[in-house]
Amino acid sequence: MIRYCTASVFCLVCLAGSVTLAQDKEQEKYYKITPLPVPEGVVLEAGALEMMPDGKLAVSSRRGEIYLVTNPKASSPETDTTFQRYAHGLHEVLGLAYRQGWLYVTQRCDVSKIRDTNDDGEADEFEVVSDGWGVSGDYHEYAFGSKFDKEGNIWVTLCLTGSFSSQVPFRGWCLRVNEDGTTVPTASGIRSPGGMGMNEAGDVFYTDNQGPWNGTCGLKHLVPGHFMGHPDGNPWYKLAPNLGTPPQKPESNSRFHIEAKKIPEYMPAAVLFPYDKMGKSASGIDYDRSGGQFGPFAGQMFVGDQSHSTIMRVVMEKVNGRYQGACIPFLEGIGSGTLPILITEDGNLFVGGTNRGWGSRGNKPYSLERIHWTGVTPFEILDVKANSDGFTVRFTQPIDPASVDKPDAIDVETYTYIYQASYGSPEVDHTKPKITNLEVSPDNLSLKITLDQLAEGHVHEIHFPGIKNSSGDSLWHDVLYYTMNQIPTK
Repeated sequence: MIRYCTASVFCLVCLAGSVTLAQDKEQEKYYKITPLPVPEGVVLEAGALEMMPDGKLAVSSRRGEIYLVTNPKASSPETDTTFQRYAHGLHEVLGLAYRQGWLYVTQRCDVSKIRDTNDDGEADEFEVVSDGWGVSGDYHEYAFGSKFDKEGNIWVTLCLTGSFSSQVPFRGWCLRVNEDGTTVPTASGIRSPGGMGMNEAGDVFYTDNQGPWNGTCGLKHLVPGHFMGHPDGNPWYKLAPNLGTPPQKPESNSRFHIEAKKIPEYMPAAVLFPYDKMGKSASGIDYDRSGGQFGPFAGQMFVGDQSHSTIMRVVMEKVNGRYQGACIPFLEGIGSGTLPILITEDGNLFVGGTNRGWGSRGNKPYSLERIHWTGVTPFEILDVKANSDGFTVRFTQPIDPASVDKPDAIDVETYTYIYQASYGSPEVDHTKPKITNLEVSPDNLSLKITLDQLAEGHVHEIHFPGIKNSSGDSLWHDVLYYTMNQIPTK
């Protein structure tokens, strides 16, 4: 039955136009993208997503509004889903987190909490939780907020002024904001975050984007007391006595792994996203908490790219106590520029898109989509772990051992990026390791690759163009990019 619009509820049959994109036919076998068509008159430009206790999806807008979407998992969203504006007058909300009856919002100027006290579907109580940082009015001073961690904190990453300098307190920092308002300076060295999220263990990560002191985009692990790589926010250590003195300034034109050995506080990216190969603007983060309802990648992290309108997979491990790992292509064809992503316990991935001021392959000005697994498992790289002399790669289906023996089955190269004050970096210091041995496991589900050398501090780009499964099918995606911050010992 068609549901008609009322004063504050917009029915999704009132559309400005279709949000459908042509999608890769191979991708459609495994994952279906269902647009939630945005009603006419709503300029969504999604900045953050959160599931509410009643099953509604909260969606914030870069224009300072929050909408509640009823039945966001409906199979026929055009008739079964509605939007209602929950709040407005906020300032570019880039974080939403629900806790004990309140919806916490991270916006440029503060973390606030809001709620609806008379059950009319609109927030009527607004309370500032913390405004413990500066805002100069610069357009680029974004503030991204996480979900609540195990200790009841929201982690906030603050973009630099203009993404280049720190003109007001704590721009270029991460702060932890407790629900009681306590605000703790946590880590310095941030440049231009694009999203925040946690892994399955509850550790907090953010994406930082290419620019000064960032040769390419990367996924970085936030640890209290550490330095994330960009030194221009270091003057604010004078307002963070809990963290002591500023770290040593890195040497420009060096390399990430070299400076990490000289600066104990420095935490290089756990995973680098090779520029343009994996995107240009890394964004939202979440992990698959569905226990297999979203396919074979349970527990893995997913990261968006705003420019390429994609979502990639990330698999990590700890080497010498620090995270490192690989990124692998996953989904393309998001309607606009991928920004926030949210994976639910029942295996739905929600993604919001926006391209104002940034541009994206997805040609819509904004989008909101639900992605679910069709139940068909792709033949795909499952994960990868580094060894002292190479890698062990696992697959979602048994591989054909005969395909491994072909000369062009696997290709490996490495490179890194210049760690410099200048903007970005080309790929540099290329090497071409020689494959000395390939060993297929007895169940044919994993492949051990032995190389004559590994390159510390390098991305190891590994292609599998010749690998087939028992049916003769090629991999859905045949490349991974492993960031070798440290080489494991035997």
